[in-house]
Amino acid sequence: MSTGGGIRRFHRGVSMAFTLAVIANFVARAQGAGNPPDWVTYAPLPPLALLLLTGLYLLVQPYLRRFAVSRSAGAQGLPPA
Repeated sequence: MSTGGGIRRFHRGVSMAFTLAVIANFVARAQGAGNPPDWVTYAPLPPLALLLLTGLYLLVQPYLRRFAVSRSAGAQGLPPA
């Protein structure tokens, strides 16, 4: 499996964890017994940070690949694709 495929798989898993943390947050708030504990409130933040990092990597990855291909073509004297 390539690095991009592994990160994409990790991104999907983290997105499921983030979704479950948000649902748990809504359920805890719906109980109506005051504010939920801080750990429930802030539980979605670590997966959200990981989603940001992996999402940015996955967004930039095709452009990095194109840059590498055009750079190698330029080194061989070929016109860029």
